[in-house]
Amino acid sequence: MPAAANSTDPGGLARSVVFAVLGGVASGKSTVARLLAGNQGVILSADAYAHEVLEAGDTRAWLVERFGPQVLGADGRVDRPWLAKLVFGQPELRKALEDWIHPRVRARIWSDLAGARAQAVPRIVLDVPLLMESDALQDLRQQIDHLVFVDVPLEERERRAGAQRGWEPGEVARREAAQMPLLEKRKAASWVLDASGTLEQLTLRVQDLLQACGL
Repeated sequence: MPAAANSTDPGGLARSVVFAVLGGVASGKSTVARLLAGNQGVILSADAYAHEVLEAGDTRAWLVERFGPQVLGADGRVDRPWLAKLVFGQPELRKALEDWIHPRVRARIWSDLAGARAQAVPRIVLDVPLLMESDALQDLRQQIDHLVFVDVPLEERERRAGAQRGWEPGEVARREAAQMPLLEKRKAASWVLDASGTLEQLTLRVQDLLQACGL
């Protein structure tokens, strides 16, 4: 079990404690992130930043030039389902999209991480799905005090994805086949959190984790 994080710096001033959440698709990482952050913490979500970047004017212009005007819906916003369907299974298109979006997302994460630390936000939670896969995030990994793996069996995650996202059976496993194996992420974690039960059970487990971290 890892040692509790020191919540003060050598000068006795309050410091931010940085968590990161990892786990499989539909495991409840976002819920765990909210519980870890609490009312006074902040969540730095790569997916949320990616959505913002996708709707930025320069990104829309680039997308239209790269993929054609059909990338925009009738409301002028990016048609994300259409774009995802286009790039899925086409590595060269996916790489082009990621090469545009990912550096901008990383810049936002670093900027907001620095801002949260400057304000002495007590808990900062990184919800970054590619945290372990991307070499470009190696420096970010060095900023983490506690790496939390959200553990839910595949069968339950498949059920959740079907109920919440309308995914067909087997879709979760298919998407995860292209990612770092979950077992490797689990082994790298400081903590493994069972999120297969109810929200009330999960809340109690997160509270126990925070207490074990000295928070």
